[in-house]
Amino acid sequence: MTAYPDPHQAKLVLVRHGATEWSESGRHTGRTDVAILPEGREQAARMAPVLGEMPFALVLTSPLSRARDTCALAGFAERAEATDDLLEWDYGDYEGRTTEEIREERPNWTLWADGVPGGETAGAVGRRVDRVIERARATRGDTLCFAHGHVLRVLAARWVGLPPIGGRFLALQAGSLAVLGWEREVPVIERWNEPSPR
Repeated sequence: MTAYPDPHQAKLVLVRHGATEWSESGRHTGRTDVAILPEGREQAARMAPVLGEMPFALVLTSPLSRARDTCALAGFAERAEATDDLLEWDYGDYEGRTTEEIREERPNWTLWADGVPGGETAGAVGRRVDRVIERARATRGDTLCFAHGHVLRVLAARWVGLPPIGGRFLALQAGSLAVLGWEREVPVIERWNEPSPR
C-alpha cells in the first residue's frame, strides 16, 4: 500500500448496500445479483442528504446491482465508477447458504478462519481492497465506496493495517455508513456501522 498522504489526508466513506432478501435471511450473497428490497431502497434514499453534504473527489461502486442501485438512490449514479475490486467475497460452494446450514456439515465453521471451498481466500479479498485503498489515498479529496458487508469489513481492517481476517471484528449491517480517516498520521476508523438516518 502507498505511504500516508502528506499533507492531504483523504477519507474513505463506505456504504453497505441496502437490505436484500438474502441479507435479511443470513444467506451468503457473494456474486449472485440479488435485488435490494423496498426497505433497502428506503435505506439508500435516506443516505442521499447525508452524503450530499460531503464533497467527494472519487465515487466507486461494486458492479452488482444491489450496490449500484444503492449508489443511484443515494444520488451518485452519474459520478460512480464500477470496479471489480469492490465485488463481494466469492463464497464459492457456500454461495446462498446460511452459516447454520454450513455448520451442519462443518461444525464451528467461520468464513474468517476456515474459508470457502471453490471461492476466494481472505488474502485474495485483501489484495483487491488494497488496490481500492491505494487509489483512495492517491486521490486529492475524499472517496465514497458502495459495496458489500464482508468486502467492506476487510477494507476497513486493511485501512488500519490489520490482516484481512481482522474484518471479523467489524460487524456491518445492510444500509449502513462508515468513515475511515486519520488521527494525525495514523489511519483510523472514525465512524462505523451507522444506520441510514430516519
